[in-house]
Amino acid sequence: MAENPILMIIPARPKDLGGFEVRRVLPFAKHRMVGPWIFFDHMGPAEFAPGPGVNVRPHPHINLATVTYLFEGQIQHKDSLGSDCAIEPGDINLMVAGRGIVHSERETVARQAMSRHLDGLQLWLALPEADEEMAAEFHHYAAADIPQVEHEGAVLRVMMGTAYGAISPVKTFAETLYVEGRMTAGAHVAAPEAAERGVYVCSGALEIAGQRVEAYQMAVLNPGAVELTALQDTHFVVIGGEHLTERHIYWNFVSSRPERIEQAKADWKAGRFDTVPGDDREFIPLPE
Repeated sequence: MAENPILMIIPARPKDLGGFEVRRVLPFAKHRMVGPWIFFDHMGPAEFAPGPGVNVRPHPHINLATVTYLFEGQIQHKDSLGSDCAIEPGDINLMVAGRGIVHSERETVARQAMSRHLDGLQLWLALPEADEEMAAEFHHYAAADIPQVEHEGAVLRVMMGTAYGAISPVKTFAETLYVEGRMTAGAHVAAPEAAERGVYVCSGALEIAGQRVEAYQMAVLNPGAVELTALQDTHFVVIGGEHLTERHIYWNFVSSRPERIEQAKADWKAGRFDTVPGDDREFIPLPE
């Protein structure tokens, strides 16, 4: 019997981040990573009345890269390198923690004064072992710089890696795939190739190998050709890339070495990380 194209379905689980709920897909107990991707949060869709919304105080990361992508809304990113950047819908915000970085994610005072909508994805990439201790970097790519391909009822944005004949300008370390797709009902496309792949449905529903995949579910795919069919107007993303060695994760720290995480915990408690210029009056304490 031929292998089922779907290895497993991972449901998004609600996670409260202190007044703001996200849908967490990765890490999952039975499948912690998809290629180099080790963390996957769907932020929203959420409606905020005037007042506090997204207000994430300064916190540290090591040995990973964060990739923030908004469908709607705006977040102000600040970090210990001095970066101060508004993330707008369609932009790619790539923060490479390397040996260590601190950042905050907030909304401006002007946005807090209005009713607003937020929807987007916060993902983390594990860095290859050779790059884990590199110097921290920050890269911001405007929406207009991300290649887009249209194909018979499908609009596909190649955010990282290579797919559908397009090459993203976004910096990668391991072999990495990240594609956003929007399809009208009845449209279908082949899933892009990668050593490991996961297809997450943001809204709508897909049919994959005769199986229905609902909104807020990720289908982890086996290798081989797989077709994605929209059962209704559907918004989805595909993540994937090469398989990396085991990673350990604690709070905001990811590393191939558990002792490195212990060092980062001690460094954060002792105040040895750099601070965020203009946002250094508060921070998130290490969970005990």
